[in-house]
Order: sequence, then C-alpha cells, then structure tokens
Amino acid sequence: MFGDDIDTDVLAPGQYMKGPVAELAKHCLEAVDPAFAPGVADGDVVVGGRNFGLGSSREQAAQVLKILGIEAVVARSFGGIFYRNALNLGLVAVVCPAICAVKPGDILIVDARAGRIENRTQNDSYECEPLPEHLISMIEAGGLIPHLERKLAAELKNGDPT
Repeated sequence: MFGDDIDTDVLAPGQYMKGPVAELAKHCLEAVDPAFAPGVADGDVVVGGRNFGLGSSREQAAQVLKILGIEAVVARSFGGIFYRNALNLGLVAVVCPAICAVKPGDILIVDARAGRIENRTQNDSYECEPLPEHLISMIEAGGLIPHLERKLAAELKNGDPT
C-alpha cells in the first residue's frame, strides 16, 4: 500500500517523459518503491492513501499503470485530474476510505459497480464508492475515446448522426 500524496511526478517521472511511454512505465513509482514496476503482474491492484495522483495533469500517470497491467487503483481519495484521467483511459479508480487495512501482497477483488472490495488474503471486505453505470460502460469500452467511437458508430448505424 502506498501512503498519502503520491503525485503524478512519482507515477510518471519527468526525466523519462520524452521517451516512449513503455519506457516511462518501467520507472513508475520507483522513487517510493524501486521494485514496483518490475514486480507488477497483470491484474494487480494498486492501493493508495489520501490524495493519490495529486499534481500535474499528465495523463501518462494513469497510462503507465494501464501499460503495466494494473486492473484498478483503490485509494482513500484521489487527486481530481488523475481520477478523471484514469477513468478516461479505462483504468478503474475507486474511492475507499477503509482501504488502509490492506497489506502488501493481499489479493483484492474490486467490484466497482457494487462498490465493494474483497480482500481474499485477509478474508475481509470493504465498502467503497460505487462507480456510476455510465463510467462503468466507459471503462468496459476501454476508456473515453473507444466509448465515444462505439456510441457514434451505433448512432450512425441507426441513422442518427447527432
């Protein structure tokens, strides 16, 4: 679990911003946990404290988590711009004030629709803020752009160009 005030500069370090985003991802969170990026497995969940993702508006902060295979970010609260960037990129971001009981290595199952996180390791669960259905649909589509493309294609198919 990462603590409070993890900023976008730690998620996407500035010195790597000019290179390919895949290279940037290799340095995600290395300032606070050098083993993070190399140790991530597809489907992992990142847990943060208060104000996760505060700072600049760089969308790469959420993008690198997606590239690494992170399934969801759960935090006590989020920086507003990071939160929206995560959802726009199809990354689940869930506010969960009770998440502080999670330990590193715990296996979490996130149900953003129901607003529930199951901790399989500790045999516990935590209530969180459920994501509204329109955001779930956007995430399931792969993010804002794919969601809008599907919506536009459906409207054009049905003869409604608006």
